[in-house]
Amino acid sequence: MPRRRGRLPINGWLVLDKPEGLTSARALARVLALTGAAKGGHAGTLDPLATGVLPIALGEATKTVGRVMDGAKLYRFTVRWGEARDTDDAAGRVTGTSPLRPAPEAVRAALAAQAGEILQTPPAYAAVKLAGERAYAVARRGETPDLQPRRVRLDGATLVDAPDADHATIELACGKGFYVRAFARDLARALGTLGHVAALRRLKSGPFTESAAISLERLADLGHSPALAEHLLPVDTALADIPVLPIPDTVLDRFLCGQAVRVLRAMDGPVRVMAEGRLVALAEVAAGEVRPVRVFNL
Repeated sequence: MPRRRGRLPINGWLVLDKPEGLTSARALARVLALTGAAKGGHAGTLDPLATGVLPIALGEATKTVGRVMDGAKLYRFTVRWGEARDTDDAAGRVTGTSPLRPAPEAVRAALAAQAGEILQTPPAYAAVKLAGERAYAVARRGETPDLQPRRVRLDGATLVDAPDADHATIELACGKGFYVRAFARDLARALGTLGHVAALRRLKSGPFTESAAISLERLADLGHSPALAEHLLPVDTALADIPVLPIPDTVLDRFLCGQAVRVLRAMDGPVRVMAEGRLVALAEVAAGEVRPVRVFNL
């Protein structure tokens, strides 16, 4: 999202507890309006039905959004057995029913059998692009999007509760590009029935967790007050999983101008470059040299 004139130069991360019924784009717009931040973006879309952790990058933190989107996710969701919907969640229309209801033991066994890399076809109503057009736009015209299966990572799934024969609550950890709606649909089919997601909450996204989340209502109470800073996480929170490389002042200017600088440590790959305790760049080390990838103006 572009910088807005007259807004505040706020840099850092807010972990929003997104409410149900709001798109991620609308949630971001609300955060920018409430904080007065000049620039922002969100790391990983949540469906309108979903609630929970939506990391909001403000200012210079927008340069680290890709790192969060690539991170692991944790969800808790409820499957409604016996009913398929065109969106694979409760927002859609019913497209099929089944009288069969899986026993909890069968659900546990099916979940245990699916850990690791799996093939998954995205829901028809997904943001996946087909020839430059979103799949959901094709589906809304009454056409069937030609979506191909793709490999996604399932780190593990556990049955948390089975309150009645029609519902099961599951916690699931996964990687980038994983659709919980598609997983619920396919799980029901594997169990000989139909199903869709009745409720969905994200508990974790990359380094951001539910315990740090703030609601829009609480954000509105804080407004532009100094107390807002207590909920603002540093820009490099998104880079916590990569090593730190201090850089001396003698070569800092040359480095920030895009020139390679020799590295004395035996290391390769992405690094957080720090100067006097301040984050100055996300960089890449290769062949004994470090070059900036993204420079931060903090």
